[in-house]
Amino acid sequence: MQTEPTKSLVGEEYEVEIGPVAHGGHCIARTPEGQVLFVRHALPGERVVARVTEGEEGARFLRADAVRILEASKDRIEAPCPFAGPGRCGGCDWQHAKPGAQRRLKAEVIAEQLQRLAGLTPEEAGWDGTVVPAEGDKLPAGQVPQWRTRVQYAVDAEGHAGLRRHRSHEVERIDHCLIAAEGVSELGIEKRDWTGMESVEAVAATGSQDRQVILTPRPGARLPLVELDRPVSVLRVDEKSGGVHRVHGRPFVRERADGRTHRVGNGGFWQVHPKAADTLVTAVMQGLLPRKGETALDLYCGVGLFAGALADRLGEKGAVLGIESGKRAVEDARHNLADFPRVRVEQGKVESVLPRTGITEVDLIVLDPPRAGAGRDTVAHLSSLGARRIAYVACDPAALARDLGYFREGGYRVRTLRAFDLFPMTHHVECVAILEPAAKGS
Repeated sequence: MQTEPTKSLVGEEYEVEIGPVAHGGHCIARTPEGQVLFVRHALPGERVVARVTEGEEGARFLRADAVRILEASKDRIEAPCPFAGPGRCGGCDWQHAKPGAQRRLKAEVIAEQLQRLAGLTPEEAGWDGTVVPAEGDKLPAGQVPQWRTRVQYAVDAEGHAGLRRHRSHEVERIDHCLIAAEGVSELGIEKRDWTGMESVEAVAATGSQDRQVILTPRPGARLPLVELDRPVSVLRVDEKSGGVHRVHGRPFVRERADGRTHRVGNGGFWQVHPKAADTLVTAVMQGLLPRKGETALDLYCGVGLFAGALADRLGEKGAVLGIESGKRAVEDARHNLADFPRVRVEQGKVESVLPRTGITEVDLIVLDPPRAGAGRDTVAHLSSLGARRIAYVACDPAALARDLGYFREGGYRVRTLRAFDLFPMTHHVECVAILEPAAKGS
């Protein structure tokens, strides 16, 4: 028996009332038939015409864009970026919202995730309910902080650099990205011909004049001669191995944070906002209050930002073990931490390496896991080590909330939580949670 094909609803339009914000840069509404709509380019309380961009009859939810605003929120502004809006660049989520409103929306998402996934109210999480802007980012509506020190440009078939549209491989050509840091903008990537390239990533280091472009060629394409408006080093991504190789210039950039210079090689991970590394180190150290001679773990340690900050404060008798899966990041971390004899960095996945270390107790733990979080097994292991304080740095509130629930099962409670708007105009937000044994707080 043949079943009828499910009818696509893409292109259908509905007049809807916009409900609360949801995790992911959209708000929730319902079609007249009761189907859930995730609507971008809208704000809570508005009445809009929403056009479906993904989904079919009977689907659990549909995705849509607000294409006409019938009743606008007082928080709505004209998007400062000419490339923002329905069907356009997908790099930002909240260009149409006042800066203060963006932070309130992020706070609502954090509160909702904490309640739904960890059963915590803001008060129980030791959080004042605010999302704090980075230093210098508190700008009037219509002005945009230039914060993104790393921008990955996609290249279209004609060799023009742009940014991808939301949930699409299509490239939106741009002549300037408003949120790009000055050090990226001044390279002039958008003005050049990038024929044969899949993508061009631009990096402008914080605290040094180092600039870098990382080219990903299409299969069989030759590298162009890179002549930009400022001196840069050039790296390329190998199409077979995915490895990154130096073409000319340094294979690393020098990033500055916590009074130290950090080498970051081959386009490796570093916080994107120029104030992020210092902001997060300060929040972590204020929460942990390290004491001389203590032992600490820095998990998912990258190039050693937190390990160095800990070692600095634990003194000559303290000891730090860092664990990081990326081979090049481990090399950089060992280089960056070479002046601390009691710091060791191991390569591998945390869940594999940590059990092999034989460590059964530790004073302090910092973990900064990838977007998916640490997970139940790793959290259970960490909870068994008896740390007096744990700092959890999170770029995803859902993963954070899930892991906080696992920590509660392991006997830890949240002492404080702080949230920072280190990704203005987007839905992303960074949190730092400080945990301690629940018995101590009871």
